[in-house]
Amino acid sequence: MKRLILVICAMLTLLSTNTTAKTLVVYYSYTGNCREIVNTLTSQIETDVLEILPTEKELQYEANNYALGTQLLNAIKANPNDASSYPAIDPVTKSPADYQNIIIVTPLWWSQMAAITQTYLFQNASMMAGKHVGMIVSSHSSGISGVVSDAERLLPNVTWMGEALWINASNHGNRASLIENWIKTLNFDNENTTMDKMYITIDGQTQSATLVDNTATRELVAALQNAPITVTLNDNQFEIWGPLGKSLTTENEQMNTTAGDIVLYNGSNICIFYASNSWSYTRLGKIDGLSESELRTFLKAGESNITVMLSLTSGTTAIRSVNGNRMEDGAYYSLNGMKVSNPSKGIYIQNGKKVIL
Repeated sequence: MKRLILVICAMLTLLSTNTTAKTLVVYYSYTGNCREIVNTLTSQIETDVLEILPTEKELQYEANNYALGTQLLNAIKANPNDASSYPAIDPVTKSPADYQNIIIVTPLWWSQMAAITQTYLFQNASMMAGKHVGMIVSSHSSGISGVVSDAERLLPNVTWMGEALWINASNHGNRASLIENWIKTLNFDNENTTMDKMYITIDGQTQSATLVDNTATRELVAALQNAPITVTLNDNQFEIWGPLGKSLTTENEQMNTTAGDIVLYNGSNICIFYASNSWSYTRLGKIDGLSESELRTFLKAGESNITVMLSLTSGTTAIRSVNGNRMEDGAYYSLNGMKVSNPSKGIYIQNGKKVIL
């Protein structure tokens, strides 16, 4: 009987930790404190781990009153969009694109994020677009607001799972309980979805579209996770097109489009085709299952000022923002924004965050 109970407990433990499957922990550790934090974290949840290492080993960043560390931070601050401003790091073997959730563990340098961690985030920001991201910051005593600002600057297109956890010299010894309680507050992405679907709504009719996987679509999905995007498009004899209202990263290629193709033109215009054309575009995806004649009807071919809503849900009353104050009342809402009195098993919005029952 005792053996059976132990087996059941082990199975329950596996089930509970599986809620964070497809999670990657990325960390840089200079003094060893962040490594200890990661060891504690990975004893509590199921994750893969990636350590970031500087190309130049054994540098003394703290020597001469942190002269080298400050120099590296100042170089980034002077030109934050220039890759040469960031110190070199070793190549990595795991891609953040393969994970749904990413936890960053970083030290604080002079009230800022360590320069080595900044390099990794700068280099991988596009592959982290649309991901759910959390952060743990280790410092001696300084507050972490500067590190949070650095993270938000470097990762503008992620969904933050919750507040960053601050572990300092005075509470480092209590990190196990701090991390345990912090994990419970995080909004992990547990849907096991590749986010390859987008929905297009025109005049009350909604059609699904399958997205390709590239930087532009990851950025688009990240934007749509915050709120649907409504655009005004016009007919151009073989497509409807117009400004998207934001710029996406281009990966242009010469292509012959076909009916249903969705592309990015000049980085900031969306084109949805009901006929063919040959030009250099960045491919975004394709509307599912409609013939050319059906596409002409759905896309209102020949008309002007066509209102088109892009979203990640098939309902036309989708929640405008999962962070909206109007949904922070403790009640449960469906993903299309309807209040649910007696929720059953499924995915809902509660207090502005996704929850799974």
